[in-house]
Amino acid sequence: MKIDFSGRVAVVTGASSGIGAAYAKALAEQGADVAILARRVQKLEKVAEECRAFGVKCLPVACDVTDEASIKAAVKEVGDTFGRIDVLINNAGVCEFSLLEDHTTEQWNKVIATDLSSAFLMTREVEPYFKKQNYGRVVNTASVGALEAGAMQISYFAAKGGILQVTRALAAELAPYGVLVNAIAPGVFATEMTDGMLEAEGSLVLKNRTCLKRFAEPKELCPQMLLLASEENTYCTGQTIYVDGGLTSQL
Repeated sequence: MKIDFSGRVAVVTGASSGIGAAYAKALAEQGADVAILARRVQKLEKVAEECRAFGVKCLPVACDVTDEASIKAAVKEVGDTFGRIDVLINNAGVCEFSLLEDHTTEQWNKVIATDLSSAFLMTREVEPYFKKQNYGRVVNTASVGALEAGAMQISYFAAKGGILQVTRALAAELAPYGVLVNAIAPGVFATEMTDGMLEAEGSLVLKNRTCLKRFAEPKELCPQMLLLASEENTYCTGQTIYVDGGLTSQL
């Protein structure tokens, strides 16, 4: 099976590094024109150059996904540039670590806005393009933390659990318009967000619980994303795929 995105336009949030950057480059390699959104424009420019090396168009757009006005402006810029949006990858995410007694309202609001509310806002703004085309694919980024939880990350676990329900609700609502909505739940991946944490005691426990006994690189999420985001996916919607090396399959 060849996954061909020629003629398609994909939007990726949180695309300045890590999983988002890997997603953007994978889509570009398969022929998609890509709009990459993040706050760090300088980093976006580097990712854009790598995407363009595959002979496609890439539009870097400064966007703060915690700000509704910024999202509206970013989606408008993408639409004005390409005239269509076929794929939306809601990938932007942050995590705040602290005990409940120290977890501030500001921390809670930041994580919920970035990891959960942004998926709602981005999809709402892109929806008119999907309806006009009677076609669309949405892939949200969940986490194994949507299924299992632990101490010191209450806002992150709450947000990722919410993503599962947002995915299901959007799948039901957008199905009549030819739009399929799914989520990918990564295990522990080596990214900027996990930098410095992978050798911590808690992380090593997770590694030992993983069937494959190792952490993963962002590019290892791309095959699942590409399939869910493609025309080849015709019947999978409202689902979450756990790409975690077998972590959540163990007792």
